[in-house]
Amino acid sequence: MIESFPRQKAATRSFRLGAPRSFSLKPTGELVLFLRNATGRTAITDIWLAEKFQSGWSERCLVNSAQLSVGGDIPAEELARRERMREVTEGVTAYSTDKNFTRITYALDGELYLQRLPQRAGEAIEIPQPINTGGGCIDPRMSQDGNHIAFVQDGALFTVDVNSRKVNRLCGPTEGEGNVSWGLADFAAAEELERVRGYWWEKDSRSLLVERVDENAVAIAWIADPANPLKPAREHRYPFAGTANAEVSLYRVNLEGAIQEIHWNKDTHPYLVSVSTSGSAPTFCVLSRNQQNLEIFTLSGSMPTSFQTRIEKPWHTVAPGVPTLNDAGQLIEIRPLNNVFRLCVDGEAISPAGIQVTGVLSTDGDITYAGQSETTNQHIYSIKQGQLSPREKSASLNSGVREGDLIVLAHSDFEMTKANYSIYNVNDPESPQFTFANNAESPLVTPKITVETTAKNNLKSAIIWPENHVAGTKVPVICAPYGGPHHARVIASGLSFCSDQWLANQGFALVITDNRGTPGHGPDFEYSISTDLAIKVVQDQVDALTELGTKHPDLDLARVGIHGWSFGGYLAALATIERPDIFHAGIAGAPVTDWALYDTAYTERYLGLPAQNPKGYEAASLINRAHKLERPLLIIHGLADDNVLVANSLRLSGALLAAGKTHSLLPLSGVTHMTPQEIIAENLMLTELEFFQKHLQ
Repeated sequence: MIESFPRQKAATRSFRLGAPRSFSLKPTGELVLFLRNATGRTAITDIWLAEKFQSGWSERCLVNSAQLSVGGDIPAEELARRERMREVTEGVTAYSTDKNFTRITYALDGELYLQRLPQRAGEAIEIPQPINTGGGCIDPRMSQDGNHIAFVQDGALFTVDVNSRKVNRLCGPTEGEGNVSWGLADFAAAEELERVRGYWWEKDSRSLLVERVDENAVAIAWIADPANPLKPAREHRYPFAGTANAEVSLYRVNLEGAIQEIHWNKDTHPYLVSVSTSGSAPTFCVLSRNQQNLEIFTLSGSMPTSFQTRIEKPWHTVAPGVPTLNDAGQLIEIRPLNNVFRLCVDGEAISPAGIQVTGVLSTDGDITYAGQSETTNQHIYSIKQGQLSPREKSASLNSGVREGDLIVLAHSDFEMTKANYSIYNVNDPESPQFTFANNAESPLVTPKITVETTAKNNLKSAIIWPENHVAGTKVPVICAPYGGPHHARVIASGLSFCSDQWLANQGFALVITDNRGTPGHGPDFEYSISTDLAIKVVQDQVDALTELGTKHPDLDLARVGIHGWSFGGYLAALATIERPDIFHAGIAGAPVTDWALYDTAYTERYLGLPAQNPKGYEAASLINRAHKLERPLLIIHGLADDNVLVANSLRLSGALLAAGKTHSLLPLSGVTHMTPQEIIAENLMLTELEFFQKHLQ
């Protein structure tokens, strides 16, 4: 029996299993560490190393998680952290080394491990040694000198002397102090501000910067499991828009136990956005609640000095790797200047005006950064050497890690359904020294993508036809946007369109459009949705679809469906309700239906505070539109979702029922905002197909 694509996608967790990731390069250039699953269907992740011999590079397994595991429990805080990071694997999911790659540390099933790294190619691998911490270890990080490991356990930060194996509690909640943690990122930072860590070793290896989070003022949401009525509901501190955030503080803690708070005005700047201990001095930056005022501080001991203030309207865009200082003490930033996100050094733009800079990889000597010259692509550049990613295909998607003259690049394009991961010397970016094995499975479908630029707003759209489509034959259409900030769907990655191609092969044409608000076009395009999360995004979908229908008459605009997840689910429901003349059936997965039910950092960035912009919240609400539904609508939501709470879908369903509007609601027991469970993930695709076949074909 031939396996179906939905079964394959579910079993491979959307083809993420088996692909190498989390690369680290030894400064001397002869060793690379990375994570990888043994096969494309093995959920357990192992640590691998690649070594440089005279004859070339070779790779071998350093840590086999399945053999090492003793089946300990993963702490609830670690599971929540993985949910924020969208981690879908098991086993060792992260690791840390000292600066010179002499040792490595990691957690496996809550146990802490330490082992020595080979210091020459081919050297025997040391047997991993667990350190007795009592279990529950989270996010272990090695000091730069390799003499200490820090980790979080039960909301407190501990260190281990690697020579004596002595465990020392550095800081943590006092006795009787509830809902307080040290060393873990707060919810707003981890979910919405791109920061998943809560402590940082300083260069001296004797002190750390540690985040303290007090959630006592944060509202309590209760996440229940109705399929198991004897199981009590779980308390989840959730900062609803307009309500209190966690109180976040930053401390400097040394190995001798001295604890000093680092002060800033938390009343005006409640968000701790980033902390950096690289460069000439530690830096951290904080953000106002309206996210327009960013203040950057440098540290001398525990004394902060305000280094720079940036005011950006309508909001400050957070990007990875910045702001930070380089070794020369210069401030490295990404700033919106003349409608381009530019890489800046001490306020001066140094990246080309035609590139939208998306993040900084390294600042040592030659600044290396990621940027987009077109919305569909991303390349890696350096200030001294220009483009470092392969030049043979400008429409490609690239990311990387650099150390000295070596860079590991991940590369894909529209024709590729498996990315390449290769080591390059930056002085010869066209010739890889070594290509890592990618154990991910090749999808059973191969997408054929046509990219169009449509409408007055220069929107990018992708069209995917059935593989057996005969020109002149009209085909029903399914729109599959995301449509929200921070995520574009029309990108140069064939893998991103495999599910769309499978659905197209069942007798549909898929149309994917990135409307205003999505990244890649520059600040004005992204900022245009300020105070409006509803009108522009739907209008752009309509405009693009209408123009494409004129250009491609085989698109049957009398039979159009739309589906999506998260913001895409919101957009799908919104379009189905608001424009029944265009969209004839919709599937909304995990949608936000009332933005007052979503979190502070995301929602207030675009809509402001509910009390200050009630009309904006009302205009963006699906609840208020429930009486307008005319078309078939299927709502899907995981009952264990701690990001978009299931209350969103339940309230929409209730409003629809109260208005006498027939609809379908599919609750998923035990499912979070992700759906890694194989059977559920497979059958969801089949359920969606059946829905569209019923209402469009």
